[in-house]
Amino acid sequence: MESPASPLSLGNWKVSKIGVIGPGIVGMPMASMLANAKIRIGTDEPAKVVVVQRNSENSGWKVDAINSGRSVIGGIEPELDLITAQAVQDGILSASHDFSVLTDADVVLVCIQTDKKGLEPDYGPMFGGLHKLAEALAKKPAGKVPLVIFESTLAPTTMDTLFREHFHKYGLEEGKDILLGNSPNRVMPGRLVERIRESDKLAGGLHPETPKLIAELYKRIVINGQMLQTNSLTAEIVKTLENAYRDVRIAFSTEVVRYCDERNIDFYKVREKVNRRLSQSDAASFDPNAVPSGGILIPMLGVGGHCLPKDGILLWWRNIEKGSDTSRSLILESRKINDQSPKYSFLQAEKEFGNLHDKKIALLGVAYRFNSEDTRNSPTLMLANYLKENNVNYLMHDPYVKPDDQNILRYGQQDHLTSDLGQALDFADYVIVCTAHKFYIDNFERIAACGNVVGLMDACNIFNRADFDKTPIKYTGIGRGVLEPANDFADFVYESFLAMERGMALELADLINFYNENYVSDEYNKVRFPDVQRLAKTCSTGCEIVDPVPVDTIPLYNGFSFILSGKRYVTGKVSI
Repeated sequence: MESPASPLSLGNWKVSKIGVIGPGIVGMPMASMLANAKIRIGTDEPAKVVVVQRNSENSGWKVDAINSGRSVIGGIEPELDLITAQAVQDGILSASHDFSVLTDADVVLVCIQTDKKGLEPDYGPMFGGLHKLAEALAKKPAGKVPLVIFESTLAPTTMDTLFREHFHKYGLEEGKDILLGNSPNRVMPGRLVERIRESDKLAGGLHPETPKLIAELYKRIVINGQMLQTNSLTAEIVKTLENAYRDVRIAFSTEVVRYCDERNIDFYKVREKVNRRLSQSDAASFDPNAVPSGGILIPMLGVGGHCLPKDGILLWWRNIEKGSDTSRSLILESRKINDQSPKYSFLQAEKEFGNLHDKKIALLGVAYRFNSEDTRNSPTLMLANYLKENNVNYLMHDPYVKPDDQNILRYGQQDHLTSDLGQALDFADYVIVCTAHKFYIDNFERIAACGNVVGLMDACNIFNRADFDKTPIKYTGIGRGVLEPANDFADFVYESFLAMERGMALELADLINFYNENYVSDEYNKVRFPDVQRLAKTCSTGCEIVDPVPVDTIPLYNGFSFILSGKRYVTGKVSI
């Protein structure tokens, strides 16, 4: 079945107003950069950009902040404050609580956070916003066909089975009254503007014309990256896969580091050896503010952020919904491994320092990512909850996280947070560095000179043992063993990684077959394994998917094997 002709094309498109719903870490930089680019498509006047934020208790303040020329993103975000201020000063960028300002929009970016609830998506906030958007667009001027672009991460099939139907209920037919596309973001806190400008970006659509329009708009801000056009289902799969596979690689690396820590082996030397063999070396072993992109990643206190803890579950959602067997899934097993990390890290500290339950602990860094204020799924908060439940006396410090942060309040941790580093250090017998903020690097001398601190646990690869040689502080850290790894152990880790990545490819192939068999009705919307491979590879943090070749043997080392290299996802229906 062929798609009907699109009511919009590159030849007749006019963009006078761009709406952006949700000024978070995606919506704020996208709005500011689109406004700063002075978009001219089909008109000589630059398109106005209006941000819409509901007047909620936690986020309503953002409208006044933006209208005064301020970015609403905290932490260190190079260029964003300047770009935002200039766009507002030029009269191109503004913000409102009123969704009716979107009635005459030519383009609307939906940047509303999605989450998971158990083993399914949580689209409550999303549909809250889409209800108001659909009400506004139902009153659009006659003949106007708005392009709605979802920047949010979506579970595969969401665009076709949920969003198409949602707008249909308001008399807005996809491909006739409205065009629905998705261009899932690849931003990273601390590098928001850089990531949008430099990274390749997906452009998906339910209609073949839609990705062309998205690419035409976004090429004005994706200056050094490519716009990669595909269908919506492929874009949904690629986006959730990128984060799911990173979660798997972190879990595999966590298995390796736990083996090393139990035997006092230097994990970082293992990492360098294996990544060289994989031709996937990076600078992250030695630079705490570098983004790991090698095959073996860097296990830390845990896996935080909004995406990694949920996207593998989103990728699997429809399969789980239908009752498919999940017992051999590397993706779902990795969630279990990574969720154990905060508690494991504390136990690792106790192994080095002795019983800490009657000591005072300072947790340095509450944001999940260095140099940001983002606390979503923060491993520090997971550790703090564990300490609280076990009656351990602790205090958290972060230079960027505010006491009214919604996750601090949600977990009831506001009385355990300070922005005063001196207060945290004076309080502590032991320190666990949880987040590699540059602030802590800059304040190393202050930390090292704190006479009451007996030991420091490095849970984020920010320091090294030699830093503390001339101090009375005992140093330990995740992966900081002192023994040289044997060559045959490095060989074992290498072979285990190859087995893991083949198992991951088999799992992906089966998921793709499932979606094609159950949710695809025409050739345009079909998902092809090589396309997913090619598009995922453009992810800047590394997403190399190998061909789905069966795994014949499980690598063993003195009778030991890693869970993720032995938990093979084997299927007889591989089709690429």
